[in-house]
Amino acid sequence: MWMRLLVGLLGGFELAGSVLTEVVAVEVHGGARERVEVLCEFALPAFKGRTLALKMQDGTRLPLQVDERGQAMFIVPKLDKNRSVFLELDVTGAPNKRQVLTTRKGRKLRLEFNGNVIAEYQAEAADLPREGISPLYRRGGYLHPVFTPKGKLVTDDFPLQHTHHHGIWFPWTNARFEERKPDFWNMGGGTGRVDFVKLDKTWSGPVHGGFRAVHRFEDLTVKPAKAVLQETWEVRVFSLTGGAQPKWIFDLTSTQTCAGSSPLILPQYRYGSLGVRGNRAWDHVADNPTRFLTANGVSDRQQAHATRARWCYLGGQVEGTQAGLAILGHPNNFRAPQPIRVHPKEPFLNFAPQQFGDMAIQPNRPYVSRYRFVTLDGAPNSAELARIWEDFANPPQVNTIE
Repeated sequence: MWMRLLVGLLGGFELAGSVLTEVVAVEVHGGARERVEVLCEFALPAFKGRTLALKMQDGTRLPLQVDERGQAMFIVPKLDKNRSVFLELDVTGAPNKRQVLTTRKGRKLRLEFNGNVIAEYQAEAADLPREGISPLYRRGGYLHPVFTPKGKLVTDDFPLQHTHHHGIWFPWTNARFEERKPDFWNMGGGTGRVDFVKLDKTWSGPVHGGFRAVHRFEDLTVKPAKAVLQETWEVRVFSLTGGAQPKWIFDLTSTQTCAGSSPLILPQYRYGSLGVRGNRAWDHVADNPTRFLTANGVSDRQQAHATRARWCYLGGQVEGTQAGLAILGHPNNFRAPQPIRVHPKEPFLNFAPQQFGDMAIQPNRPYVSRYRFVTLDGAPNSAELARIWEDFANPPQVNTIE
């Protein structure tokens, strides 16, 4: 029988008295299917910012990472179909596990696990990579480079054909703001831009590492420029290995809010929103074409364009082997499953809710978008990507025990 646990905060924290937590264990139920290496989350506000452990019935201790908001996250190696596992809270400290590290490298943040770089975030604007590019194209606030577990590059930056494409980034194209038409996607026109503003937080940990950053969308059609949106990115890279086919997995949550009392109107258009630019080695080359695959089993780029899908894979040959990344959309996203823009010739895809009609971001109503990214070596496995999407969309139920 579980008993109430009275514990003092350990690890160098000096507090008057103790912290009472009624949570002494958790029960995790995987539901109607088997799960492997699954992320689990529950509230544990008594231990904000701490790293603890959960002990399985066989004595295995799993890291339990609690963020500054009191949300605790851990990874269960396996959950059997229609079965539960019980894990006891252990406050004596985390097991000695490898960590996801977030480190500052000049104008970038580097995210790595077990000595492998998974991705880098371009904070302040990067230098232009070659002569002849207008200064209008300088920007920060995007992810590039992004790698597979074998170190294969799967994104591109400042590509020759579309200089305004930047790895993983989030602009809007066809937009109306106070009767003007700023374009935050085609930056070369000089009507709109997206700037990195600041880093709110960075962290490392045995379960996840990441950062929270602020971006600003500006209308350049007026002088002085006028702020349109404020965007917060929260990126979490997880210490998941992917099992039989190694994978890196990270989440991106974008929260966009109006900077003032005016809405951003987004008329129907074929692209806009989250974009992903693939490795330039896949750039319309006959012997190394871009490979696409959607959750609906569509692999032809012409047929995939303007379809709705839970996820879409983008890949090709990198240094002689297949590599790529899949982008998974959360079911709570606007118009999910969101329609996809697939470029007819180049390695580019875009989740584009504007395709299905006019939309708007209204004052005091945050526009929240959640995506999970999976980078992998070898050919994509539809069943495996479907399983990862299910874990993202319908995480296992975690019940606390007092």
